[in-house]
Amino acid sequence: MPKPPAIRARELVRVAESVGFIFDRQRESHAVYYRRADHRRIVIPMHGAKDLKPGTLRSIIQDMGMTIEEFNTRL
Repeated sequence: MPKPPAIRARELVRVAESVGFIFDRQRESHAVYYRRADHRRIVIPMHGAKDLKPGTLRSIIQDMGMTIEEFNTRL
């Protein structure tokens, strides 16, 4: 299994929106996005200039219904 890339939350949001996720709400530093087509929901920690931790990013990618390879092509 390939390693997820080191990216920031804003880059992840750009990819999520490109595959159909819509911003729903935000509470403090966690933004919630959902997709109406299949009722998937993802929570993205928005911590400014910090890179997302690899395990967190891998989990969000899986919640989006994508593989790391698919994610990298969209990035």
